[in-house]
Amino acid sequence: MNIDDLYDRTPRPLLIVISGPTAVGKDALVKRMKELGYPFHFVVTATDRAPRPGEVHGKDYFFYSTAEFQRMEREGELLEHAVVYDQHKGIPKQQVREAIASGKDVVMRVDVQGAATVRSLAPEAVLIFLVASEEELVGRLRRRDTDTPEQQAVRISKVHEEMERLSEFDYVVPNHDGELDQAVAKVIAIIEAEHCRVHQRVVEL
Repeated sequence: MNIDDLYDRTPRPLLIVISGPTAVGKDALVKRMKELGYPFHFVVTATDRAPRPGEVHGKDYFFYSTAEFQRMEREGELLEHAVVYDQHKGIPKQQVREAIASGKDVVMRVDVQGAATVRSLAPEAVLIFLVASEEELVGRLRRRDTDTPEQQAVRISKVHEEMERLSEFDYVVPNHDGELDQAVAKVIAIIEAEHCRVHQRVVEL
């Protein structure tokens, strides 16, 4: 590589995957990044669950019926998809391709299972695993009023299993109670460091 090229090159767009165990704060972290005005393309996930209070179709999630979601799966319109806690979730492909082609960094939030699928399809994706203490995670789950007691019990039982997937990721970022901005700052530092790599990642889908 010619050293003069390093001064003038435009950083290649990244595919950044925010993941971690249930209740670790994936949605909260991405929402805070949006509030702070970072110029990324934030992927909108598709799901067949009902909207939670305040959630908006096309902004927080694409809310589809189970039948429509299954059609999208059959026709290959999803980058990744899975059934998690009896709910379908997935990432529509086209928005990711268009954002990468435009030169924008793409940020997506997915569960641990979905992150593994994205890595298999896009090996150069940057995988970031959010963590919190098991006590914090269980406390957050118990405070949710959108899940039934049965759903809470299932989610709590999965926390330890999901935490064991940490070694599959590139980076780990703590997201403790009351420290959301610190977690965001660490994610941004990771993205900036990735753009400074001599041998940059090339994302292909």
